[in-house]
Formats: sequence, structure tokens, C-alpha cells
Amino acid sequence: MPAMHPRVSSRKGEVLLPAMMIRLVPEDTMPATAFLKFQVQKTSEHQRAREASVKYFGGDFYQLPELFSDDMTAVFGPGSETAARLLKQKEVLLDFDQYAQSYRMFCRVRKLGPKDGALDFSLWHARVFNPNVPNDSQVLGFKPDWKSAVGASSA
Repeated sequence: MPAMHPRVSSRKGEVLLPAMMIRLVPEDTMPATAFLKFQVQKTSEHQRAREASVKYFGGDFYQLPELFSDDMTAVFGPGSETAARLLKQKEVLLDFDQYAQSYRMFCRVRKLGPKDGALDFSLWHARVFNPNVPNDSQVLGFKPDWKSAVGASSA
């Protein structure tokens, strides 16, 4: 969906990425991570793993916003220059558009470490759609500055 691919800009307005795939992160990442890992590893038929996971996401998973943290994540390849550029910014502006709504907010950028549950969740989530995501992929976290958030309607 378009809302999962915000445009990423610097504080000065330079567009760093026209679109970046993000993930919403549950407060408790363990159950979802275990489910996704199981789906990806249980079959060599990637389409079946994807279908089961999409059904899981389309069910109750995203229906209770209170079960999610403020963090969003994005997965980048090992040694990604784009990830390095985003980290160097320390803060970026994310612009979201979906249907007749748009939202923008500044977010702090950080690299997730191996003890962060959002890292494993994000990697297994990405593997649902691309089973070739390597273990040494970089996962960046984006923490919203809610005071900067602005919404608009084009309707």
C-alpha cells in the first residue's frame, strides 16, 4: 500500500528516497517474529509462506493500534550507502500518502542492534516478501516526533 512507502527527505527538504518500505513494530515482537519465521522456514514454496503471512497481517494483527510501538523500521542491504546516508542525517522527514489523506512527520533515525526485537521482526517480515534477505542486512529504526506530525486531507 502507498502508506507503507513514505517519501524520505532531509531537514533541508532534499529528497533522500522517493519511497521507502517501512514496517510498524509491535510492542511484543516475539509472537509475530516466531510466526513469520515459522512460515518462511516451513516450506520451500515461498508463495505459500507469503499467503499465510498476508492472511495473518490481514486478520487481527494490525487491528489493535495499542499493541504497536511508535517505532517503524526499514530493511536495507548489507553495506547500504542509502542506510549510511539516512543514519548520517540523524533525523528525516517522512511523507505518507494514502487515498485522500497525507501525513508528514520528522523521525529520529537509528541502526538497530542484535538485541533489539524489532531487528528480527523486521528481517523475518521482509523475508515473507523476499526470502533472500541476508542475515547481515541493516535495519534502521524511525522514531516519530509526534509534535511535528501534520495531517491533511485532499478531499
